[in-house]
Amino acid sequence: MNTQSNATAPPLRAESVVSADTAALRQFYSLIQREVWENRSLYIAPLAVAGLFLLGFLMSMAYFRGRLRSALGPAELHDVINQPFDLVALLIMAVTFLVALFYCLDALYGERRDRSILFWKSLPVSDISTVLSKASIPIVVVPLFAFALTIATHLVMLALSGAVIQRSGITAGVLWTQLSLFHQWHILFVHLVTGHGLWYAPIYAYLLLISAWARRAPFLWATLPLIAVGGAEKLAFNTSYVAAILGGRIAGGPSIEGATPGTAMDAMTPFTLSQFVSSPGLWIGLLVAAAFLAGAIRLRRHRGPI
Repeated sequence: MNTQSNATAPPLRAESVVSADTAALRQFYSLIQREVWENRSLYIAPLAVAGLFLLGFLMSMAYFRGRLRSALGPAELHDVINQPFDLVALLIMAVTFLVALFYCLDALYGERRDRSILFWKSLPVSDISTVLSKASIPIVVVPLFAFALTIATHLVMLALSGAVIQRSGITAGVLWTQLSLFHQWHILFVHLVTGHGLWYAPIYAYLLLISAWARRAPFLWATLPLIAVGGAEKLAFNTSYVAAILGGRIAGGPSIEGATPGTAMDAMTPFTLSQFVSSPGLWIGLLVAAAFLAGAIRLRRHRGPI
């Protein structure tokens, strides 16, 4: 009997580990759902921008046929067709980036200000899970939502453009030869994951740290120290290393020697994935982001409501 019980014990322990991991994943997923539900600007603002752009694009259909007919060559025809698709992708990316910045500034500060931190601390949820779930919003959730929203907007624009082209006397095949949506989507996905996700991770983590520390005006506490350090460096040493580091980080990708951007969409990622992964700036930035997040976790554990 003892032999049989000992033989069956390891599978039971393995099942308990699996169930614990599943419960932890479900809890983390629930935390992400809570963040999205409580911060509706994460998706309302990009949706509003996409809707306004579609309205403007629909109004531009009145003279779109004239622009197609007046195109002097394949290059100009390519620009006429592709320009709106590139523009809406850039607008959605810019809006989601700004939304992610302001979300990080308010993520930990807001729960201390409205004292909801007392409620969340009463639940069996660790500070590590809470901070990491908040960090995953700008690093993972927002870029993926921007990608999905851009694809949906492109499909609506494609349907409108196809209907106008057929009425302008130009074959619909011209639209597909001049507009390489799958290539654009591939470049867009790589840019959002690498640039807006991994490359901007230290920026988001820094803002979360300030959000966990500041008692008021987190935006000022996030920007004024950087300006002061940069100004002091310029006055003392006549150098601009701090500004160069910040500028390189905000530029959205590593500086790759010999990289030559192609079209407007290709210019967003003038590097390959292997070049990005092997970039020292990526791993240094991730280490800095990990340090900032560790500080935010510690501050949330000990900081009380404002």
